[in-house]
Amino acid sequence: MTFKAWKIWTLAALLAAVWGCAGMPSLGGGQAQKPAQAQVTQAPAAAPVRQVTHKGPKLRVGVVDFVNKSSYGAGRLGTSASDILTTELFKTGAFIVVERAQLRRVLGEQSLGQSGAVNPETAAQAGKVLGLNALVTGSISQFGVSTGGADYGIYKQKVQTAKCAVDVRVVDATTGQLLFADSGKGEFQRKAQEILGMGTRAGYDETLGQEALRSAITKFMDNLVQKLQTVEWSGAVAMVTGTDVYINAGRDVGLNPGDVLVVQTLGQEIIDPQTKVLLGRTRGAVKAELMVTQIEERFTISKVRSGTGIQIGDMVRIKK
Repeated sequence: MTFKAWKIWTLAALLAAVWGCAGMPSLGGGQAQKPAQAQVTQAPAAAPVRQVTHKGPKLRVGVVDFVNKSSYGAGRLGTSASDILTTELFKTGAFIVVERAQLRRVLGEQSLGQSGAVNPETAAQAGKVLGLNALVTGSISQFGVSTGGADYGIYKQKVQTAKCAVDVRVVDATTGQLLFADSGKGEFQRKAQEILGMGTRAGYDETLGQEALRSAITKFMDNLVQKLQTVEWSGAVAMVTGTDVYINAGRDVGLNPGDVLVVQTLGQEIIDPQTKVLLGRTRGAVKAELMVTQIEERFTISKVRSGTGIQIGDMVRIKK
C-alpha cells in the first residue's frame, strides 16, 4: 500500500470514529470516501453598478486618490478605492473619466493634504486645465481584518473577514462647491479548510480588502451617479477664428450638430459669512450664442449666432 493510499484510509477510519462530532463535515451515504480537497469559499461580491441612460453631453469627471485614514494598509487602500470607483463610474457609460495620472500632474500631491478634501482653488484649476465638470474624492475612515475559525484536530477551518467604511464627496470643478457627500460600509469574508493537513492554507490576500472596499463603494454608487447627472455640463472655448469657435469637447462628449450653446463668464463667488465656505457662484453674463456645426474626435466646431467678445477660456454651456 502506498503512503497516499494509507493516509486516505487512515483519514476514513478517523472520520468514522468521530462521526457526529459538531462541525465535522459529513461524507454521506454511510461509506468511507476519499476526502475532497478543501476549497476556499467566500462571501458573494457586491452587485455591479448597472449601466444608466444618460441624456445630453457627458460630464468629464476626475477621481482623486482616496485618503486612507485607517492604520491599515498604508497608501494601497486609497489607491484601490479610487481604482474601484473609477471602474464603476466608467461602467455606467454616462461619464468620461479622466485618468488619475493627469489629475496628479495638475493637482500635485500637496493639494489634497491628509483630509482628502479639494479646496475651491484646486477644483477650479483642475476644471480649467483638464476641462473637468466634477471631482470625486473621499477617504477610508475604517478598515480592519479579523481572523476566526475552528480547530478539531484533523479538521480545521480558518475564516478571515475584512470590514471597512468609505466616505465620498463630489465637488463642482467650476466653482469648488461641495455637491454631494455620502458613505458606505462593506464586508467580505473568506474561508479555508484543512483535513489532515490536506486542503488550503489561507494567508492574508490583498483581494480580501479590495472586495470589502468594492462592497462599501457599491452601497453609495446609485446615489453618486444620480447626483453627478444633475451637474450641468460645461466646456470651454479653445480657439476663435472669425465666426468659427472651437470647443474643447470631442465626439465622446455627445454634442450634436444643431445644438445651441451660450458663452458666458464666471459669476461672482458666493461665500457663507459664518463658515467662509464657498457656496457657489452667480450666473455670469452671457456674451454670445453658438450653434454646433461639426463634431471631431477631440473638439467641436461651432458658428457664432449672436454676440461678440468671445475669448479663449470662456465657459460654454447648453442653452436651456
